[in-house]
Amino acid sequence: MSAETVSEAIAPHLPYLRRYARALSGSQASGDRVVMATLEAIIADPSIVDGFESPRVGLYAAFQQLWSATSAEMSAAPDDDAAISKGLRALTPTSRQALLLFAMEEFGYRDVATILDAPKELATKWIDEAVEEMNRQARSRVLIIEDEPIIAMDIQGIVEGLGHAVVDIADTRTLAVEAAKRHKPDLIMADIQLADGSSGADAVADILKEFDAPVVFVTAFPDRLLTGERPEPTFLITKPFREEAVEAAISQAVFFRTSA
Repeated sequence: MSAETVSEAIAPHLPYLRRYARALSGSQASGDRVVMATLEAIIADPSIVDGFESPRVGLYAAFQQLWSATSAEMSAAPDDDAAISKGLRALTPTSRQALLLFAMEEFGYRDVATILDAPKELATKWIDEAVEEMNRQARSRVLIIEDEPIIAMDIQGIVEGLGHAVVDIADTRTLAVEAAKRHKPDLIMADIQLADGSSGADAVADILKEFDAPVVFVTAFPDRLLTGERPEPTFLITKPFREEAVEAAISQAVFFRTSA
């Protein structure tokens, strides 16, 4: 394919690749750097994404190659620098990469194996290992910001099923901020559009002025956040959600919190 044809084919998938990159790295800046390097490599040589089942699989596979190279460079760096050491601790293991691809990005086992350049059996094993690791994670205290009671109950069930505790459920910006100040949660699960017309994103912004906590957004309006025009959430799940996707996002958020 020509560079122009490739660009058209991969463009719809870029916001979600950036989401995946943020989930892997824990920051928008770090994730975007590897995504940008991936795009530059594809523009220089469009054949990089040839031979895959779909342009989306080819795009993620190209990204994954660069991500692996970046991880290797960090691993080879001296460990006497505090910032480097922190970065090394935060590197996402391959098992978690496999889980995020499978659960959050909704690739099948075969595509996960292709993207990670591994046999299908090994990719399946990595996903199973990540699920087992989720069940061993330290218990976290979670605030849910959601105005639909049934969805709030579903999220609560997922959170508690992973062994974490829900400290409160708030359905407006004001109540969310008050609950956060009262409980100081370890993790926040937030919808965007709340009961009184207020914004879950604004609630989170207010809360993060007081203290730091990882945030997983669960929304029916991902396009409002995946614009590339402002800081985007590291963890973003689209409604209607799959339970596995929420579990993977929670697990990765807790992973970064405890690795920091």
